[in-house]
Amino acid sequence: MATSVPLAGRSRLHAWALAFARDLAPHDWLIIAYFGLLFVGVLFGAGPNRLEAAQTVGLDTLCLLMGLGLTRGDVLTRGGFASSMLYRLTLFTTVLSSYFQLRVILPASAPRAVDATLYAIDLRVFHYEPSLAWDRFVTPGLTEWFAFFYFGYFFLLAIHVLPFMLAARNMAMLARFATAIFTVFCAGHLLYIVVPGFGPYRYLAGSYQHELTGGVFWRMVEATVSGAGAQKDIFPSLHTAVPTMFAMLAFRHRKAFLPFRISWPLVGFCAFQIVIATMFLRWHYLIDICAGLALAAFATISSDRVVSWEEARRERLGLPPAWYPLQWRRAPARGLTPSAARD
Repeated sequence: MATSVPLAGRSRLHAWALAFARDLAPHDWLIIAYFGLLFVGVLFGAGPNRLEAAQTVGLDTLCLLMGLGLTRGDVLTRGGFASSMLYRLTLFTTVLSSYFQLRVILPASAPRAVDATLYAIDLRVFHYEPSLAWDRFVTPGLTEWFAFFYFGYFFLLAIHVLPFMLAARNMAMLARFATAIFTVFCAGHLLYIVVPGFGPYRYLAGSYQHELTGGVFWRMVEATVSGAGAQKDIFPSLHTAVPTMFAMLAFRHRKAFLPFRISWPLVGFCAFQIVIATMFLRWHYLIDICAGLALAAFATISSDRVVSWEEARRERLGLPPAWYPLQWRRAPARGLTPSAARD
């Protein structure tokens, strides 16, 4: 009899863990794997400050697991405002904020740089290196123009992430957007470890004839890159992948989602300008851009398929939806299916 209570407790814990794991969505597993691989990269890295980097990734992982435990584990009422808000903050905040932590993580896990290889690929495959070829067109006016769009990337990111995170009512569209953006950032950050480099501005510094000079936006770009940039974050170009993914998602769903009917041409134009800016301002090689475009296409196409598969899985197993709209209302029952939540 003395052992029956502990055994019963372990049985309940085991049952909860199985239910918790079954309830996790593919994007939850993606982010868990992302931080796990970051930790492995730091653990087996040969750079400086590995302890600080490991602590940083460990804290991120702890925040992620606590947030998922409280929301997916039904500690907080499923579908309530507190649970839905915490779930969003847990996922978006941990992933997006991890970019700023790469200043510590990348040197610890990837102390080398492969700029010579990336530059050689540009010359061998494309017979072209944009930042060098465009050097003769450099003027303060053009520099400021492209700096405006390069810095506008952060505004473009904000006006997509915040409305989706805080105001979305179409949960199927939110699921596709979230899956796509998490795929882009998680894959991009991990590839920085595999293919670290500083970019043409540093590797080819002695080859340019014209100095980049501009006005307020160029100074903002320089200050942002030097103060908050990860420094070795060039392959793939997320300044290419993220705006391109936004443009592709908007075009792909322009008939089904009202804001996209209006926004897709403007987002497409801004994405194109940002892509050109990454090369004109000497941050990226052409191969970085190609990798960013490929990542954007993969994330956009795969998000549709993954979300459709996940919705069918939840319907079949009688699981609650992965996402709930943010609103003050009575939480739906545990057995509510995804299709019922959309209705």
